[in-house]
Amino acid sequence: MKYKIGVLGSFKQEDEDVMKKSRKIGEIIAKNGCITLTGSGGGVPHEAIKSAKENNGFTVGISPANDLEEHKENKLPTEGFDMIIFTGFGYKGRNVITVRSCDAAIFISGGSGTLNDFTIAYDEGKLCGVLLGTGGITTIVKDLENIIKDRKSILGTVIYDSDPEKLVERVIKTLEEEGDE
Repeated sequence: MKYKIGVLGSFKQEDEDVMKKSRKIGEIIAKNGCITLTGSGGGVPHEAIKSAKENNGFTVGISPANDLEEHKENKLPTEGFDMIIFTGFGYKGRNVITVRSCDAAIFISGGSGTLNDFTIAYDEGKLCGVLLGTGGITTIVKDLENIIKDRKSILGTVIYDSDPEKLVERVIKTLEEEGDE
């Protein structure tokens, strides 16, 4: 079975360096034969989706909307997705489904929604990759991890890297190692 790797991050357009790194993430996920999964929004995750698609990857969006009409009314993109799953649960409810649908999640930049994704993933024991040097919540995740780990025994694994290609490869290698156990 193919690994499903979530790309979670800022829904706004970030600076060109961050967007370029997002595209590289999508490319490397696709080239490794994995599925790219996002919360079906724009910005950073959508750059990864478009790049994954350009590299013959399979892409999935988890939408907060009830249907395609509502998805479009909310100005959410459809380009680049092979499949969009409509949850009807709004943004926070959608975040839970998105994270639970991933084998691992990669975090790029982001604000409160991405922070919500991270805390769900980390709390549920998911493998998390953090692309350093992209701003947003990625600048506080190490501190957050240190606070949380003292309060709970079952937590996710966090991998940090500033190189998009190395980060994806490390995430996939860790998934493979965990699968061998």
